[in-house]
Amino acid sequence: MKKFLFFFLIAGLLASCENTFLPKPKGYNRIDLPNHNYQALEEGYPYQLEYSRYSEVEPDSFNLQEKAWINLNYKDFGAKVHLTYKPISNEVDFRTLSNDAFKLTAKHQIKAYGIEESVLLTPEGYTGVVAELSGEVPTQFQFFVTDSTEHFLRGALYFNTALKNDSLAPVIEYIKVDMAHLMNSLKFEN
Repeated sequence: MKKFLFFFLIAGLLASCENTFLPKPKGYNRIDLPNHNYQALEEGYPYQLEYSRYSEVEPDSFNLQEKAWINLNYKDFGAKVHLTYKPISNEVDFRTLSNDAFKLTAKHQIKAYGIEESVLLTPEGYTGVVAELSGEVPTQFQFFVTDSTEHFLRGALYFNTALKNDSLAPVIEYIKVDMAHLMNSLKFEN
Protein backbone atom coordinates (compact mmCIF):
# COMPACT_ATOMS: atom_id res chain seq x y z
CA MET A 1 0.00 0.00 0.00
CA LYS A 2 2.88 2.37 0.80
CA LYS A 3 4.39 1.77 -2.65
CA PHE A 4 1.01 2.52 -4.24
CA LEU A 5 0.66 5.87 -2.37
CA PHE A 6 4.28 6.75 -3.07
CA PHE A 7 3.74 6.11 -6.81
CA PHE A 8 0.66 8.42 -6.92
CA LEU A 9 2.48 11.11 -4.97
CA ILE A 10 5.42 11.09 -7.40
CA ALA A 11 3.06 10.97 -10.41
CA GLY A 12 1.10 13.93 -9.03
CA LEU A 13 4.25 15.95 -8.48
CA LEU A 14 5.53 15.22 -11.98
CA ALA A 15 2.16 16.11 -13.53
CA SER A 16 2.05 19.39 -11.63
CA CYS A 17 5.52 20.33 -12.83
CA GLU A 18 4.43 20.10 -16.48
CA ASN A 19 1.96 23.00 -16.19
CA THR A 20 3.38 26.20 -17.54
CA PHE A 21 2.89 29.36 -15.56
CA LEU A 22 0.95 32.12 -17.32
CA PRO A 23 1.18 35.56 -15.77
CA LYS A 24 -2.08 37.36 -15.20
CA PRO A 25 -2.66 40.46 -17.31
CA LYS A 26 -2.29 43.84 -15.65
CA GLY A 27 -5.49 45.14 -14.20
CA TYR A 28 -6.67 48.65 -13.54
CA ASN A 29 -8.61 50.02 -10.64
CA ARG A 30 -12.34 50.03 -11.09
CA ILE A 31 -13.63 53.56 -11.45
CA ASP A 32 -17.31 54.17 -10.76
CA LEU A 33 -18.36 57.33 -12.55
CA PRO A 34 -21.47 59.20 -11.41
CA ASN A 35 -24.13 60.52 -13.77
CA HIS A 36 -23.39 63.99 -15.12
CA ASN A 37 -25.02 66.70 -13.00
CA TYR A 38 -24.36 70.44 -13.25
CA GLN A 39 -24.74 73.62 -11.24
CA ALA A 40 -24.35 77.31 -12.04
CA LEU A 41 -21.21 79.19 -11.09
CA GLU A 42 -21.77 81.77 -8.37
CA GLU A 43 -21.98 85.46 -9.29
CA GLY A 44 -18.93 87.69 -9.26
CA TYR A 45 -17.03 86.44 -12.29
CA PRO A 46 -16.93 88.11 -15.72
CA TYR A 47 -18.49 84.91 -17.07
CA GLN A 48 -21.24 82.50 -16.12
CA LEU A 49 -21.20 78.78 -16.78
CA GLU A 50 -22.44 75.45 -15.50
CA TYR A 51 -19.90 73.08 -14.00
CA SER A 52 -20.03 69.57 -12.58
CA ARG A 53 -21.52 69.06 -9.12
CA TYR A 54 -18.71 66.56 -8.54
CA SER A 55 -16.08 69.27 -8.72
CA GLU A 56 -15.35 72.15 -6.36
CA VAL A 57 -14.55 75.70 -7.41
CA GLU A 58 -11.22 76.89 -6.00
CA PRO A 59 -9.22 80.05 -6.63
CA ASP A 60 -6.24 79.37 -8.84
CA SER A 61 -3.18 79.21 -6.58
CA PHE A 62 -0.77 79.92 -9.45
CA ASN A 63 -1.77 83.57 -9.72
CA LEU A 64 -3.87 84.85 -6.81
CA GLN A 65 -4.03 88.34 -8.30
CA GLU A 66 -6.21 87.02 -11.12
CA LYS A 67 -9.59 86.76 -9.36
CA ALA A 68 -11.32 85.32 -12.45
CA TRP A 69 -8.90 82.37 -12.63
CA ILE A 70 -10.38 79.29 -10.99
CA ASN A 71 -9.84 75.55 -10.75
CA LEU A 72 -12.59 72.97 -10.89
CA ASN A 73 -11.19 70.33 -8.54
CA TYR A 74 -12.41 66.76 -9.08
CA LYS A 75 -11.06 65.46 -5.78
CA ASP A 76 -12.42 61.93 -6.24
CA PHE A 77 -10.57 61.61 -9.55
CA GLY A 78 -7.39 63.54 -8.69
CA ALA A 79 -8.04 65.97 -11.55
CA LYS A 80 -8.36 69.72 -12.00
CA VAL A 81 -9.68 71.85 -14.80
CA HIS A 82 -7.75 75.14 -14.81
CA LEU A 83 -9.82 78.05 -16.12
CA THR A 84 -8.03 81.30 -16.94
CA TYR A 85 -9.89 84.40 -18.05
CA LYS A 86 -8.50 87.52 -19.71
CA PRO A 87 -10.38 90.55 -20.96
CA ILE A 88 -9.48 91.55 -24.48
CA SER A 89 -8.25 95.15 -24.53
CA ASN A 90 -5.83 97.50 -26.24
CA GLU A 91 -3.03 96.13 -24.02
CA VAL A 92 -3.88 92.45 -24.54
CA ASP A 93 -5.47 91.76 -27.90
CA PHE A 94 -7.21 88.67 -29.23
CA ARG A 95 -4.28 87.66 -31.43
CA THR A 96 -1.87 87.63 -28.47
CA LEU A 97 -4.23 85.59 -26.29
CA SER A 98 -5.02 83.04 -28.99
CA ASN A 99 -1.33 82.69 -29.95
CA ASP A 100 -0.48 82.08 -26.28
CA ALA A 101 -3.16 79.38 -26.08
CA PHE A 102 -1.81 77.64 -29.20
CA LYS A 103 1.77 77.89 -27.86
CA LEU A 104 0.75 76.31 -24.55
CA THR A 105 -0.81 73.41 -26.43
CA ALA A 106 2.17 73.08 -28.78
CA LYS A 107 4.57 72.71 -25.82
CA HIS A 108 3.17 69.19 -25.37
CA GLN A 109 4.23 68.07 -28.86
CA ILE A 110 7.38 66.55 -27.39
CA LYS A 111 5.41 63.81 -25.62
CA ALA A 112 2.14 63.85 -27.54
CA TYR A 113 1.44 61.20 -30.17
CA GLY A 114 -1.00 63.60 -31.74
CA ILE A 115 -2.91 66.83 -31.22
CA GLU A 116 -6.35 67.09 -32.77
CA GLU A 117 -7.82 70.58 -32.90
CA SER A 118 -11.42 71.48 -33.66
CA VAL A 119 -13.21 74.78 -34.01
CA LEU A 120 -16.73 75.07 -32.62
CA LEU A 121 -19.51 77.60 -32.24
CA THR A 122 -21.30 77.72 -28.86
CA PRO A 123 -25.05 78.32 -28.47
CA GLU A 124 -24.26 81.91 -27.44
CA GLY A 125 -22.40 82.47 -30.71
CA TYR A 126 -18.90 82.39 -29.23
CA THR A 127 -16.03 80.72 -31.06
CA GLY A 128 -14.18 77.91 -29.35
CA VAL A 129 -11.09 75.88 -30.18
CA VAL A 130 -10.70 72.44 -28.62
CA ALA A 131 -7.39 70.54 -28.55
CA GLU A 132 -7.37 66.84 -27.69
CA LEU A 133 -3.91 65.48 -26.99
CA SER A 134 -3.01 61.80 -27.10
CA GLY A 135 -0.01 60.14 -25.53
CA GLU A 136 1.61 60.44 -22.12
CA VAL A 137 1.02 64.18 -21.78
CA PRO A 138 0.18 66.07 -18.59
CA THR A 139 -2.95 67.59 -20.14
CA GLN A 140 -5.23 65.60 -22.41
CA PHE A 141 -7.83 68.26 -23.20
CA GLN A 142 -7.53 72.02 -23.64
CA PHE A 143 -9.84 74.66 -25.02
CA PHE A 144 -10.51 78.34 -25.33
CA VAL A 145 -13.76 80.19 -25.93
CA THR A 146 -13.95 83.82 -26.97
CA ASP A 147 -16.23 86.46 -28.41
CA SER A 148 -13.02 87.82 -30.06
CA THR A 149 -13.72 91.41 -28.96
CA GLU A 150 -13.98 91.51 -25.15
CA HIS A 151 -13.58 88.11 -23.45
CA PHE A 152 -11.20 85.14 -23.59
CA LEU A 153 -11.56 81.99 -21.42
CA ARG A 154 -9.04 79.15 -21.58
CA GLY A 155 -9.34 75.76 -19.90
CA ALA A 156 -7.01 72.78 -19.46
CA LEU A 157 -7.45 69.40 -17.76
CA TYR A 158 -4.64 68.16 -15.49
CA PHE A 159 -4.29 65.11 -13.24
CA ASN A 160 -2.44 64.96 -9.91
CA THR A 161 -0.98 61.57 -10.75
CA ALA A 162 1.68 60.02 -12.94
CA LEU A 163 -0.53 57.10 -14.03
CA LYS A 164 -0.61 56.08 -17.64
CA ASN A 165 -3.30 57.88 -19.60
CA ASP A 166 -4.84 54.63 -20.83
CA SER A 167 -5.78 53.77 -17.23
CA LEU A 168 -7.25 57.27 -16.84
CA ALA A 169 -9.20 57.06 -20.12
CA PRO A 170 -12.66 56.60 -18.54
CA VAL A 171 -12.13 59.61 -16.25
CA ILE A 172 -10.71 61.71 -19.10
CA GLU A 173 -13.77 60.95 -21.25
CA TYR A 174 -16.09 61.71 -18.33
CA ILE A 175 -14.48 65.11 -17.65
CA LYS A 176 -14.39 65.93 -21.37
CA VAL A 177 -18.20 65.69 -21.38
CA ASP A 178 -18.30 68.07 -18.40
CA MET A 179 -15.96 70.49 -20.19
CA ALA A 180 -18.10 70.41 -23.34
CA HIS A 181 -21.14 71.26 -21.20
CA LEU A 182 -19.16 74.07 -19.55
CA MET A 183 -18.27 75.56 -22.96
CA ASN A 184 -21.84 75.27 -24.24
CA SER A 185 -23.30 76.92 -21.12
CA LEU A 186 -20.75 79.75 -21.05
CA LYS A 187 -22.03 83.33 -21.11
CA PHE A 188 -19.74 86.31 -20.84
CA GLU A 189 -20.89 89.27 -18.71
CA ASN A 190 -21.18 92.68 -20.33
